[in-house]
Amino acid sequence: MAAKEEKENKSVAVTIILLVLCLAWSLPTIGLLITSFRSRDDVYRTGWWTVVREANFTTSNYRQVLVGKDFTYVEADGTKVTARSENLVRAFLNSVTVTIPAVVIPILIAAFAAYGFAWIDFPGRKIFFTIVVALLVVPLQIALIPILRDYLKLQITGTFLAIWLAHTGFGLPLAIYLLFNYVCTIPRSILESAFIDGYTHFWIFIYLILPLSVPALASFAIFQFVWVWNDLLVAMVFLGTEPSVAVLTQRLLNMIGTRGQDWHLLTAGAFVSMILPLLIFFALQRFFVRGLLAGSIKG
Repeated sequence: MAAKEEKENKSVAVTIILLVLCLAWSLPTIGLLITSFRSRDDVYRTGWWTVVREANFTTSNYRQVLVGKDFTYVEADGTKVTARSENLVRAFLNSVTVTIPAVVIPILIAAFAAYGFAWIDFPGRKIFFTIVVALLVVPLQIALIPILRDYLKLQITGTFLAIWLAHTGFGLPLAIYLLFNYVCTIPRSILESAFIDGYTHFWIFIYLILPLSVPALASFAIFQFVWVWNDLLVAMVFLGTEPSVAVLTQRLLNMIGTRGQDWHLLTAGAFVSMILPLLIFFALQRFFVRGLLAGSIKG
């Protein structure tokens, strides 16, 4: 009984410690969420923790981020013109347009490549795979300028095609490595049975490898989606500053103002930008751990 009680006390202590750590880790996000519902004057006047005694919430930040705000200016001839500031809707759609192909394309290419490296014997297979693994440690920043020069020659800068190709190239090494580790764990007997039944490599890949590799595919999809969705550097290099193709991160950067005077809007914009990645993660989380452990235990 004493040993059982001691074990239960340790379990309770561990639980309390984990809860405290989780709370400490989540505290900045909680502060950001509270700030997003406070007015500009309140944000500049007091800290977010004062909300316990001043519960003065407003949705004006979210309305301005999602709908825009009307403002009036005077032209050179003295005419007053009323206009509306740009909202995040177009940038949100641009981010979706950029992210979905930038996730799907490398997954398809990497799945084919992983199957080839794992189960097809061809000259130079180990050398090519070593090169792919070596590319994991190469910073993508060193490739931005050479790729941009090639894009200028092809005249595709400022287009979605340019950033799709860039994200595909940058994401392929991790995708191939992750999927290779998973495909290697598939029993050879399954493939041999399929060959005996007359299936080719292509149909084995379609009917066997892809369905069995869903955990690894989902894990990489989460990584790639979050990376592309939150990317700013690659978007600024290959898309430029044209508002018609600006993604969410670029619009959030411009939203704070030239002197950072509107950073309170950034808190609301940050939570708007979090919605889709969170939905993707929760939809695929049951595959996440299985995909990350792919190839770690074999036999």
